[in-house]
Amino acid sequence: MSKYEGKRKDSPVVTLGKETKFHGLLKFKETLQIRGQFTGTIESGGDLIVDKDAVVEVDHLNVDSLTVYGDVTGDVFATDKVDMMTGAKVRGDITAARLRLADGVLFEGQCSMTGVDEEIEIFSRPIEDIKAELARSGPARQNSSHQNAPPHPYRSRAKQGTPEQ
Repeated sequence: MSKYEGKRKDSPVVTLGKETKFHGLLKFKETLQIRGQFTGTIESGGDLIVDKDAVVEVDHLNVDSLTVYGDVTGDVFATDKVDMMTGAKVRGDITAARLRLADGVLFEGQCSMTGVDEEIEIFSRPIEDIKAELARSGPARQNSSHQNAPPHPYRSRAKQGTPEQ
């Protein structure tokens, strides 16, 4: 379970109705559902739901989680997740720990996944270190079923230890 799931399950959802047009800076702490139109900046420690007919245009949107059924234009940062539901249209770059796109979503932008504390360079390890680590993994690995497997069809016979014909 995510550290954000369940934290606001019982909290009320505040709704900006279908006829609402809001322009400016929007800040909230719990869950907000937009059914109308919003233009501006959203900064929140809560969750945002963009309803099917809603239109949201932001210079940036910063929330815990975002669920989109309607249209969102602008850059999105979600601490936890972004869910794009069937029929959603999202135009802008997304940064989130988790991303889910349903069938029938229009997404134009780039996505950056968060949650990794540091970059890991897997190609800079010397081969000797990798071999030593594999050797330390013990006999269970060395006696695996791969030892008795038939030769790989794309390896040359010389590499498989059989004389070439």
